[in-house]
Amino acid sequence: MARRPLPRILSTGSAQIARSRELARTAADSATDVLHPLITITRGLRRLASAGRRRWADTPKDRRGPLLFLVASVVLVVALVPYGPLLAVITVMAAAAWQGRDHRPPEPEGPDESQTQRLQSLYEALVPYFSAAEDPAPLYTHGGEWEKAFPAYDFDGTGRITRLVIHYPAYFTDGEAPSRARIEQLLYAKSGRGREYHFTWDEEGNQLTVSVLVPLPTDIAAQRFVTAPGETVLGFTDPTQVQRTLPLGYGDGQRDVPPVVWRTGIRSTEPHLLVMGQPGSGTSTLLRSIALQALQYGDVVVVEGGGTGEYACLTGRDGVLAVECGLAGALASLEWAATETERRLIAANRARQAGHPPPDDTRRPLWILLDRPSAFTHLAAADGRTDPQSLLQVPLRHGRAANVTVVVADQFDSAEALSDPVRQHTRARVVLGPATPDQLEAVLGAPAHTTPVTQVPPGRGYARLGTGPVHRLQVPATPDPYDEATSEAHRQAVLALLPPRTTPADGETVPAEAVVAEAP
Repeated sequence: MARRPLPRILSTGSAQIARSRELARTAADSATDVLHPLITITRGLRRLASAGRRRWADTPKDRRGPLLFLVASVVLVVALVPYGPLLAVITVMAAAAWQGRDHRPPEPEGPDESQTQRLQSLYEALVPYFSAAEDPAPLYTHGGEWEKAFPAYDFDGTGRITRLVIHYPAYFTDGEAPSRARIEQLLYAKSGRGREYHFTWDEEGNQLTVSVLVPLPTDIAAQRFVTAPGETVLGFTDPTQVQRTLPLGYGDGQRDVPPVVWRTGIRSTEPHLLVMGQPGSGTSTLLRSIALQALQYGDVVVVEGGGTGEYACLTGRDGVLAVECGLAGALASLEWAATETERRLIAANRARQAGHPPPDDTRRPLWILLDRPSAFTHLAAADGRTDPQSLLQVPLRHGRAANVTVVVADQFDSAEALSDPVRQHTRARVVLGPATPDQLEAVLGAPAHTTPVTQVPPGRGYARLGTGPVHRLQVPATPDPYDEATSEAHRQAVLALLPPRTTPADGETVPAEAVVAEAP
């Protein structure tokens, strides 16, 4: 069937509207240029009138009579003098034009002396890296001009660089990671430490853009995020990195913040997550945030190797199948999880062969959250028992088809104790806390295009989902509500997201009428 052409009003309407807007904009600019003297004089008359009213209001009442007599005398003299009214009008217009001019000082063209010195020192520091003895017309030379090398630059109020565009010669090895790392480290040291810089390399145009990143917000509390089933918010990132925002509550207000969304389930390409960090970097906070979101649609099994009771608030909650802190309980829970994964696979396979949809008990997501499993590895080796990580092989290999998701969090000093299945099947990666570039690249599989800083708030780090880009990440504040150091606002935010406690720790079901709501 041949396509019918669009009506002429639809096919040409947008072009006519754009042309009309352009004509209107041009006419407005022309009218502003023509009427600029009249606008200036009108503004000056308004300022002179305001000054006269202020003068009259500041004059005492006993002096207003002589002032009126003086003004009347001046008007009479001007009226009697030949060409007096004309000269008076000319004088008033000139005064109005003078008062109506733009009093703002003209913006200085180019950098000031301190900024010029900073750019010149940065140029001199780049000479050994961007120059060669065989270059007949070098762009970078000692004592050379920085204007050609730095075509664009911006400074903040303190005189430090916030954005800089750098041209470099074509023979520079910008395709080699060590060469780029040296330049980035030099720019980080010379432009000001303590800030995060983003480096954008344009190999085709031989151009490097350095920009200072705004700190990510740290005041985002735990809350119910607007996501679909199978989507988990790991944290929040820069607005230029993602094409989606989430409405978040900030006290009485609301803001839209770009999130890092991790998709799990049957169609996920990164079904499992690995979180690495230093002590106190916020790995347990991220696991609590994931658990609160997972309980909305599925069941959760928590295995804590640190033994600090970080997840005691989840004990006995609806959907929380177990919270284990000991080696025996961890082995039992993970063995059950492996058996449950196999059962789900068999049930789904039989239903598929019979032409039926998968059973309902295989479609409900099951989450296995392990915090510091390497601690159990040492205990199991000492007692001659099975390593709990060996029981993760089935959930990791077949978890996506069985709607089973595994999240492992550990510390850098125990990274060597992680098993090979954990390393191979956790394609979603998160690094929290201070980390060196080598540590970031080892965990994420790609270097971060920003300079990591040594002092970061808890929950601050980087995330990479599969083979995607590396995102800056700030985890929402999800502290332990039973911790005395937790603020009251954050405690209430976490308690509001917890499911009701209808099952005590011993597994006995509590009647609904006997459930007592927790005191806020």
